[in-house]
Amino acid sequence: MRTIYCLLLLTITFSSYSQNLTSGGKLKPEQAIMDVRHYTINLSVDIPQKSINGFAIIDVIMSQPASTLLFDLMNDLTVQSVSVNGKSTLFTHANNLITISTLVAAGKNSVKIIYGGKPHIATRPPWEDGFTWTTDSTGHPWIAITAEGGGGKIYFPCKDHPSDEPNEGVDLIITTPKDLVAAGPGLLIKVTRNNKTATWYWKTNYSINNYSIIFNIGDYIAVTKEYTTVKGNKVPMQFYVLKEHQAKALHHLDVLESMVKVKEKYFGEYPWVKEKIGIVETPHLGMEHQSMNAYGNHFKYTQVGGEDFDWLMNHEFGHEWWGNKVTAKDWADYWIHEGIGSFGDLLFIRDKEGEAAYIKAFKQNIFSIANDKPIIMGTDIDEETAYHGDIYSKGAFFMHTLRYVIGDSIFFPTLKKLATDAAYTYDNLVNTNDVQQLFNTASHINLDPLFNLYLRTINKLEVHITSMNNNMYKIQLVNIDMTLPLDIKTDAGINRLMIDKKGITISSNVLPQIDPDTYYIKKVIIE
Repeated sequence: MRTIYCLLLLTITFSSYSQNLTSGGKLKPEQAIMDVRHYTINLSVDIPQKSINGFAIIDVIMSQPASTLLFDLMNDLTVQSVSVNGKSTLFTHANNLITISTLVAAGKNSVKIIYGGKPHIATRPPWEDGFTWTTDSTGHPWIAITAEGGGGKIYFPCKDHPSDEPNEGVDLIITTPKDLVAAGPGLLIKVTRNNKTATWYWKTNYSINNYSIIFNIGDYIAVTKEYTTVKGNKVPMQFYVLKEHQAKALHHLDVLESMVKVKEKYFGEYPWVKEKIGIVETPHLGMEHQSMNAYGNHFKYTQVGGEDFDWLMNHEFGHEWWGNKVTAKDWADYWIHEGIGSFGDLLFIRDKEGEAAYIKAFKQNIFSIANDKPIIMGTDIDEETAYHGDIYSKGAFFMHTLRYVIGDSIFFPTLKKLATDAAYTYDNLVNTNDVQQLFNTASHINLDPLFNLYLRTINKLEVHITSMNNNMYKIQLVNIDMTLPLDIKTDAGINRLMIDKKGITISSNVLPQIDPDTYYIKKVIIE
C-alpha cells in the first residue's frame, strides 16, 4: 500500500485524506441489499484534456425489491445518462453519489451509466489518490491511477465499500492514443487499432477489490518470462516497463521470481494463476493492484542473502495474498492486509538469511511502533480513519509474537490455511474474528486475550519482577488473563518458562532478563 519503509525498520510515512476521498465506513442501506457481480468499464482517455469519457455497466443481484439504486462516483465527473435493464431512468448526482430512482425487482439487474469529465488529480501519489498525468524522460505521456484510500469512485461508478467485490470479475476497455499502451488487471483479450487510437481490452474473471480496478498508460513494452508455481502450473510473468528501461526488465523479473517462490512457500500458490504475475512501471512508488502491481522504485536494489532485492516490490507483491486474495470486509481490519503482509516481508529475510537475521529485524522493527492508537478502532470504519502506521509495524509484530506463543508447527500451517482455505479467500471476505477463531482452533488455546491486547488496546504486556531473599525472583504477568511462554535469561542461561498472573519463582545470581530476543511488546517492572 502507500508505504515507505527501510528494509528492517518498517518506518511508515502516510497522510490523511479529505473526507470526500475515503471509502468504506457504515454501509448505506440502499447498498446493503445490493451484491455487485460484474463491472464493465469502457473509457476513452483524452490526454491533452486530462479527461475520460465512456460508460460503466454494473451487474448486480438485489436481495429484495428496491425503489432506489445508489452508486458512488466523484462529483469531478459528470453523469450524462443512466439506464436500468435497458430503460432510461431518472437520477441525481450529488455529494459523490448517483441516486437512481426506479423500481427494480429482486434478483439480477444491470445498470449502465454514461459519464465523463476530468477525474480527480492525485497531488501526492500514492499517498493521496487520483490520476497522475505526467511524461517519462523521453517525453511520452505517462498516466497512472491510485485509488486504495479514495476508492474506485475516483473514476468509475461503483459500490465503493470493501465488503463487496465483483464476484464475476471486470471487463476494462481503455482507448488510448495509438502509440501508447494501457496495462490492466487480468488477461489482455485483444487490442483494436485504427488510425489514431488503440483500444486495450483487459479482463479478469476473479473477484477483485475496487482499488485494483485501475489502468496505467505509457510508452510500455511487455517483457515476459514463464513461471512455474509451487503446484507446477505455468503462469506468465509480465513486466509492462517503459521502453527506455527495457534492458533492466528481465533481471527485475528474476528478482521478482525469487520473491514469488518465498511467498508461495509460506502462503501457498500464487493466487491469480489463471491470469498472470504482472507488474507495471509507474511514476509513483508502488501499489498492490491485483495481477498488475504498480512499481516505481527505480530499480534500486539492496542485498538480501547475496541476491538483489527490491523492498518495495517485495511488500506490494505480498498483497497478492494479503489484501487481494485474503480481503478484509471492513477497513477496521486493515491490519490483515498490511500487518500480515509486512510480516511476510520479513519472512523473506528469514528464508534467505536465517532465523537470527529475522529476529534482528524484529528487534529493530519494534522501534517503529508508535502505539498511540489501537490497530482496531471499532467496526464500520472508513479507510481514512483506519489507516495509520501501526497497522504495518505493530500488525507485523503481533504475528511475530503469535508465532512465538503457539510455535512453528502450528503457526505456519495455520497461516497458510488462512491464505489458501476457500473459507477465507477470494469471494469469502474476512474480519479479525475469523482470524482469531482460526488460530484458536488450530492451537487449542484461547488466544483472545493476546489478540485483544495487541490489536484492540495500546497496552504493552506487563511483566513484574519481584526481588526476594536468597537470590530468588518472582516473575508474573500483570495485564493478561492467559499463560504465555517467556524466555528468561539468568546466570544459568536462557530458559523458556510458562508464566501467568500467579507467577513463578526462580533462582538467579543476577537480575533476570526478560524476553532477550524481543518476541513481545512489553513493559518490565522491577520491584
